[in-house]
Amino acid sequence: MAELWIAVGLMLAAEGLLYGGFPKLAKRIAETVLAMPEAHLRLAGVASIALGVVVVWLARG
Repeated sequence: MAELWIAVGLMLAAEGLLYGGFPKLAKRIAETVLAMPEAHLRLAGVASIALGVVVVWLARG
């Protein structure tokens, strides 16, 4: 369970780095995402899930 909270904390830190460090980039990314078709967003989400699972699998050995 502790590993889940570590993962959530890392995700929040990465997001905070984007918004706090590069707010103009974050706005451009948000505008781009709003203009994308749902099918592309869905594909990007599934690819992100798959990549995340692979990274965790490799890290856990």
